[in-house]
Amino acid sequence: MAKRSNKEMMEEFFPALADLEREKGISEEAFIEALQNALASAYKKQFEGATGNVEVRLDPEKRTIRFYRTRLVVESEELADGEISLEEAKTIKKSIKAGDILSEEFIPQNFSRIAAQTAKQVVLQKIHETERDNTLSEFSDKEGELMSGLVRKVDMRNVYIELGKGQIEGLMLPQDQAPGEKYYTGDRIKVYVKRVKSGGRNAQVLVSRTAPGLVKRLFEEEVPEIKQGLVTIKAVSREPGHRTKMAIASSDPRIDAVGACVGNKGARVNAVVAELGGEKIDIIPWSENPLEFIAKALSPATVVSVTQIAEKSAVAVVPDEKLSLAIGRDGQNARLAARLTGWKIDVKSESAAEKLNLGDYGAPAEDEGTAE
Repeated sequence: MAKRSNKEMMEEFFPALADLEREKGISEEAFIEALQNALASAYKKQFEGATGNVEVRLDPEKRTIRFYRTRLVVESEELADGEISLEEAKTIKKSIKAGDILSEEFIPQNFSRIAAQTAKQVVLQKIHETERDNTLSEFSDKEGELMSGLVRKVDMRNVYIELGKGQIEGLMLPQDQAPGEKYYTGDRIKVYVKRVKSGGRNAQVLVSRTAPGLVKRLFEEEVPEIKQGLVTIKAVSREPGHRTKMAIASSDPRIDAVGACVGNKGARVNAVVAELGGEKIDIIPWSENPLEFIAKALSPATVVSVTQIAEKSAVAVVPDEKLSLAIGRDGQNARLAARLTGWKIDVKSESAAEKLNLGDYGAPAEDEGTAE
């Protein structure tokens, strides 16, 4: 009965493997190796009293599955599991000697159902692993891209998002969740693909709502001139959930880069602001002149002058009444300007600057702010 069941199973099993190899791109060898190991493990688990090691050998050409018990031949009469005495081994194979491995074929009884279940599990697992690996391989090209996803699960710390057509799951860690944003199961949100980590069962696609790249990709989606290469985003500095500064430029003097990003009646920038939950966005014209760029980066404050005092370090002077605006709440405006330009910026009021000589700009003043 067992022989007939095994034979019937094999007659169906090997053609199915060939079909899967064609449809899913999974090699027959990978299936065979995984199944041999799984069947051996399943047999040992079902028949706990079985001695020796069990090997399973599948032959796709002959469409056979064979079980072998292997034991180490030893001279001692005190045997450990997986060993057989030389005396007993010689009754099975006369030419055998100590140190050899004795391999005996056997037909497992009442094992067909277990074997079929194991085969099914292995096949399904291999299909899942291969499809996941293939999808991850495709997603490796998505790093740094914007994707739309569906929130599938939210736990105490992490947010899990279905990406694409639900083939892969994105993980949004706490540090990648924007302050003030709430995520609920079923929400559709846009995320920035931060990193694709491959590696067996721990393969992950890490996504973010805090990365500066998210703002950049959202503007690329909203502004045709950016997609066409007519307007370029030169730099982005961001404090997620609060404020972003974005520097832009155009190689064509006929194109108003800022106007292109703002859009008619602010439609384009407002669409990005809405996606970011009301985060403020300053669009800054980029300049090759770093001092001019610093002055623009401190927007919305008016800047009277910018003076370089050291390498990548400058002093920006603003009207007294604009000092708090230039520095920003908790120093945010000056801090974002410094990140945007890559310069250390010392912000001073006109009245404070008048008390100092040019060489003394590094000295502290009561109403000043420094950002880097």
